[in-house]
Amino acid sequence: MWQPASERLQHFQTMLKTKLNVLTLRKEPLPTVIFHEPEAIELCSTTPLTKSRTHAGYKVTYLGKVTISGTQFLSGCTESAVVGLVDRRALAQQQGTCHGSNSLLEIRPFQVRLHHLDERGEASVTMDTYQVARIAYCTADHSIRPNIFAWIYREINDDLSFQMDCHAVECENKLEAKKLAHSMMEAFRKTFHSMRSDGRIHKSGSTDDFAEDSSTPEDSTPDDG
Repeated sequence: MWQPASERLQHFQTMLKTKLNVLTLRKEPLPTVIFHEPEAIELCSTTPLTKSRTHAGYKVTYLGKVTISGTQFLSGCTESAVVGLVDRRALAQQQGTCHGSNSLLEIRPFQVRLHHLDERGEASVTMDTYQVARIAYCTADHSIRPNIFAWIYREINDDLSFQMDCHAVECENKLEAKKLAHSMMEAFRKTFHSMRSDGRIHKSGSTDDFAEDSSTPEDSTPDDG
């Protein structure tokens, strides 16, 4: 039913005062509120709020994972696994079954986070985490594509058995892959230094032994701890 503007205004004032009385803790007089007729209010244009990406990391394309055998890993040990992941993704693209895999790889001491982003590459939809102490090997040296970074992760199953999974991501270029390898090595150093200082790892000699390791970042094989 239509009401004059004055009656609508009076009703709105009464409703507002009622809500404010409920929300106000101290019983004080309400300040005088000056209302304008709806026709006199100019609506300002607003920018839609979007959830911005606040995670610091490297933009990558997640290729997936594959279980591999063995517990001792040397240079080139991820090559066949990476070839299989690249071929599998190419086949999925041909068949039109390849879903969006824009991701953000965040490497920090103790934990690596893989944020799976939405189609626009902005908001994080899901996140996978990997404990640094359970990463057995990482490398950015692959013949098939030099811009691929891979790591081997010790996955613990529900029955307490374990398997070694090779994960791979495709970076924007070769330099980005090398940076990931370097960041992972720095995460190894900080994590194991902290674990040694806390007594969670037996100190076999000086704490500088790990920092002075001459292995290159892309071919580092830290102990599983």
